[in-house]
Amino acid sequence: MSRKSVFGLDRRVFLTGPASFIASLALFSRLSHAKASEIRFGLTPVFLTSDLELLGRLQTYLERTTDFPVNLVTRRTYQEIVALLISRQIDAAWICGYPYVMHETELQLVAVPRWRGRLLYQSYLIVDADRRAEGLSDLKGDVHAFSDPDSNSGFLVTRAALAEAHARPETFFERTFFTYGHRNVIRAVASGLAMSGSVDGYVYEVVAELEPELTARTRIIRRSEWLGFPPIAAPRVAVDKEHLARLSAALLNMSEDMEGRAILAMLRLDSFAREDADLFDTIATKAALVALEG
Repeated sequence: MSRKSVFGLDRRVFLTGPASFIASLALFSRLSHAKASEIRFGLTPVFLTSDLELLGRLQTYLERTTDFPVNLVTRRTYQEIVALLISRQIDAAWICGYPYVMHETELQLVAVPRWRGRLLYQSYLIVDADRRAEGLSDLKGDVHAFSDPDSNSGFLVTRAALAEAHARPETFFERTFFTYGHRNVIRAVASGLAMSGSVDGYVYEVVAELEPELTARTRIIRRSEWLGFPPIAAPRVAVDKEHLARLSAALLNMSEDMEGRAILAMLRLDSFAREDADLFDTIATKAALVALEG
């Protein structure tokens, strides 16, 4: 007979008498309730740095302002985080405009970051600092670095620009690869691992401030139009309405809180704001163009 009984409890529990058994069931119930009552917030290093101090302060802030335990769920790719959102395994996540518009019927907007006074950012095309190149057409035959296949700034913008010229990455470039991090795209171009790269303009500007010696080895040759900043999204049907309401309030009020402002400063953001889904219409148009091109 198995050593495990119902609830996964060791059968020795039953040998210590009814009181011990009841106590064990109570403990199991408390642990299950604690897990169910935590807010699960998804993040990905594609966009957000995995800096431990930042993550620790963010978790502490969210726990204090929501009055719930907070579990920061990290995954390597947008695809993994969005899958958790759609399957309602997490309450909300910081994703990107591209997966948001692709799954808009299954998701709802929670908040959008404001950077330098705007809820917008750009995609940059970068090359080696000494290279003579002025636009996308000059990059034909390159080894090109993308950040993530579900990234707007790190893939879709360049893919859509090629589609407008009836070209595709696999035929326009000699080779492409994904770095799964915008800073990694910068590093790839700066080191010569890639000849060019598609990168989030916000991340590039923050890296330029914090690590100027890295971005100094690259040069921006193209800036996209202004696009909706990567948003915080949640399942269309909230996993837990109270969780989502408190998380939303914590984010929207962050700029009014001393510790919240410190976290925003670390992120180089102004605040979080509510916004309508049409902020991402331009991204949706690019996604539709790419889908049409196949």
